[in-house]
Amino acid sequence: MAGLGSPRPQADCAKPAPATIRASGALVSHHLDDLCRRLPVLTAIRDQIESAHQLLEQCYRAGGTLFLCGNGGSAADCEHWAGELLKGFECHRPPPAGHGLPPDLAKLLQQALPAIPLTGFMGLRSAFANDVEPKADYAQLVWGLGRPGDVLAAISTSGNAVNCCLAAKTAHAKGMKVLSLTGAKGGQLAGLADVAIKAPETRTLLVQELHLPIYHVLCLMLEDAFFRPASHPPAAVGG
Repeated sequence: MAGLGSPRPQADCAKPAPATIRASGALVSHHLDDLCRRLPVLTAIRDQIESAHQLLEQCYRAGGTLFLCGNGGSAADCEHWAGELLKGFECHRPPPAGHGLPPDLAKLLQQALPAIPLTGFMGLRSAFANDVEPKADYAQLVWGLGRPGDVLAAISTSGNAVNCCLAAKTAHAKGMKVLSLTGAKGGQLAGLADVAIKAPETRTLLVQELHLPIYHVLCLMLEDAFFRPASHPPAAVGG
């Protein structure tokens, strides 16, 4: 899946960046500045996006997993978002030293940040919908797979998708954190979230148009935090 802006060669991130580089707020500011320059409407929620990055970085540093849920276009966003985390996004991520893989296989694989879109699992979800309750299918998956310290990202343009709200409540019961990605009103999900990102639009299509650059910039910042060497500083998107 391509990143924002014009395609360009991926930098080779052979090993995680040093801790001093990973922790640098300058890299976070770089991406947020660039995002707000290209999409000024997001300036109003810059702090929300930065808080989401901090939540996700903390999760991954503790060995956690990101779970994602949503409906319709938001379900597609779950798959897209997870895809950007599970392989190189803007930078190539070869396996680390001592990986134990056969050389030919090691050339094919990349390091990943664990992300599971709950939009799959069709066998479980269809059985659960038939036998129990369709609205609780995401909640069942969170209950079965989530662990303390994991994060659930619940995407809903209205913020009121019942199955996402039930999943959020279940996540808290499991000791997980919740990140919501909604429209300007936030809905019930915002009240259930540890971090709420409210895209500053109310029409569904406009909210969804803003969700993509939001989770893309989160992916860029996480990639910098865990994989980008100091020798490959990020370039301005579209620059």
